[in-house]
Order: sequence, then structure tokens, then C-alpha cells
Amino acid sequence: MNKVEILVVCRHEGILQTIVRLVNNNPEWHAIGTVTDDEAIIAFDAQPFKLVLLGSGIEKESDEKLRSYFALKNPEIAIVQHYGGGSGLLSAEIYEALK
Repeated sequence: MNKVEILVVCRHEGILQTIVRLVNNNPEWHAIGTVTDDEAIIAFDAQPFKLVLLGSGIEKESDEKLRSYFALKNPEIAIVQHYGGGSGLLSAEIYEALK
């Protein structure tokens, strides 16, 4: 079974690690995390992702740049803004985006 590949972009390393760990607790999902725009773009170009999860704290300019880049490269990509709130909310956001 292929796992759903998820790219997580978050400015805070500790929060990023927590989000990636929570996502990877689901046996159907595989997440990798990035902190900077450049890391996110490199990761996105390196493998096919089904979903991009944007953490809070990303500046408006960076958010717009990343969303445009991802959508241009893959018009089918689901992009979710994650504001926190625990693993239940995180899972619900991902499930909703993957519908």
C-alpha cells in the first residue's frame, strides 16, 4: 500500500517535529517537514506529494509564494492551513483535504 505523501512547512522547528510525528503516527500517511521556503520547494520538486500542510507563522508573502509555486507545479495538490489544536484537529484537516 502506498502511503499518502505530505509536505509540512512550519517556521518553528519544535512544532514542525511534533506535526511530522503526529502525521506519521497514521500508518496511511508519510510526512516530511521543512522550515524554509527554499527547503519546501526543493522537497516538493524531489517527490510527489498529495498534500501540503502549512503551519501558522508563515509570513503572508511566503504563504502566497509557496501556494502559487505548488499549484503551478501540481494543480491537483491539496493545500491546508494548519493553526494547531492537537492531533484530532490535525487528522480531521488532513482527512477533509484528501476527500
